[in-house]
Amino acid sequence: METALPVLSANGLAERGRPLITCLDHRTGARHDLTAAELGEWSARAAGLLRDGCGLTPGSRVAVLLPPHLRTAAVLLGAWSVGMTVSFRPWATAGLPVLEPGGDRPYDAVLVTPERLDDWLEEVPEGLHRYLVGTGAEPLAEVPAGWLDWSVEVLRHGAAPTDRPVLHAGDAASPDGTSYAEWGSVAKVVAEQLDLRVGDRLLVDVSEHDQPLKWLLAPLSAGASVVLCTNLDPESRDAVVAAEQVTRVL
Repeated sequence: METALPVLSANGLAERGRPLITCLDHRTGARHDLTAAELGEWSARAAGLLRDGCGLTPGSRVAVLLPPHLRTAAVLLGAWSVGMTVSFRPWATAGLPVLEPGGDRPYDAVLVTPERLDDWLEEVPEGLHRYLVGTGAEPLAEVPAGWLDWSVEVLRHGAAPTDRPVLHAGDAASPDGTSYAEWGSVAKVVAEQLDLRVGDRLLVDVSEHDQPLKWLLAPLSAGASVVLCTNLDPESRDAVVAAEQVTRVL
């Protein structure tokens, strides 16, 4: 995969035993950490679910309607690692027309949070395989007919990477035709703009930044770790920076 999208290879990341992605709810104090090794395992499970569980192949279309979160990172990296074409839709686009090739056809797989599925503004696209992705530690209490709980289904697949398809830097990673190499190059440019370096720890207010280019790909390309903070109180931001040993703030 290194020849397609280098940021997925975890080269140059912080120490593998330290948190690579931290999800922190500043209001409740809840936190979840994921090391680089654990992210690799969850990404392998996500890839197995799409490829083996759904029978998808390189170029299959996957719609992702998820917030900045460690599970979203696993979904995105897993999908890209097996050649999926990912349509990422932030919540800010709810109710807006989809302007992408093939956007009016059912996707091969759709992954969405329960909150967005229930949002009256949201037009969740049709999908041949449909998964609800919760952000809590426990399986979902209720799953509507026609949907599956991602947190349950993904555990049916192994955490060790299996044989991966041969991917190329010029292969499309998103429906607009942007390639793996192009996304990798843009991620490096954004990392430079943010002055991210190996070992940095980036604080991200998820209410302000939901594009994975900034909260996932750019930090990974620089070898930085990320703190994804929900309900961040601006007046207490300095305290979070100190407690989490943050070196950069987005």
